[in-house]
Amino acid sequence: MRLPTVYVETSIPSFYHELRSEPAMQARREWTRQWWSAAPGRYELFTSEAVLDELGRGEYPTRADCLALMQSLSVLPIDSATADFVSAYLRHKLMPRDPAGDALHLALASQHKCDFLLTWNCMHLANANKFGQIRRVNTMLGLFVPTLTTPLGLLGGTDEDSG
Repeated sequence: MRLPTVYVETSIPSFYHELRSEPAMQARREWTRQWWSAAPGRYELFTSEAVLDELGRGEYPTRADCLALMQSLSVLPIDSATADFVSAYLRHKLMPRDPAGDALHLALASQHKCDFLLTWNCMHLANANKFGQIRRVNTMLGLFVPTLTTPLGLLGGTDEDSG
């Protein structure tokens, strides 16, 4: 049986190693860690060079830990079709103008037919108010539409877990 596939974007390792003490930040860290520990055997995890590059930029205290967390994930290739999808997202004002950011993550998860795009970015990705527009644009482009969710949204596991 095929495991559901998950594209893990940058905010996931960042929140796994979150240091801020505000209750909302601590809750996201805990939910991320709970999901991460339950993921093996339930999901096949993917990321991209874009995520690894983003995590590798700058100096911050958890940089090495974030990169180490992603070491075991398969890396999805970025090609000219990916760039075309990103351009289409930007043309349709689906994502902010940073072509190496949210639009690229959505393009990769869609192009490679990942079941889920896992993120804590609830402004541009895991946003129920944007999902209809994302579905319309992906359908127009002939792309798969992944479920955009947070670790909390996946903590319940899969349908097979309840049987």
